[in-house]
Amino acid sequence: MSARGRFPASVYTHGTEPDARFTLANERTFLAWIRTSLAFLAGGVALELLGLDLHPGLRLAASLVLVVAGIVTPVLAWFGWGSAERAMRLARPLPSSPLGAVLGIAVSLAGLLLLLAILLR
Repeated sequence: MSARGRFPASVYTHGTEPDARFTLANERTFLAWIRTSLAFLAGGVALELLGLDLHPGLRLAASLVLVVAGIVTPVLAWFGWGSAERAMRLARPLPSSPLGAVLGIAVSLAGLLLLLAILLR
């Protein structure tokens, strides 16, 4: 299959085909971020639907932080996958990803909100 028939063309029309092992590793990383996203979504929904005896406003805020993180993660993962794939095809250094920092902040914020929710119940 030619590069023109592959999606996304913005990735596959650049450079030369890298070793398949690196491409597959990049794809596995993308899929790991998708699993992480599903966990954030499930955690946010469960936190709100279980109706735990916590401060309702703070519980809702923590749930929303987790759900938003679950929505943002696949988008950032998609762009990260494309950037890494393009870099490999052009024999350039791999770009850094903001995902770790973004999700670290989201988990910390949700944790702080839950801590306050527990203390203020």
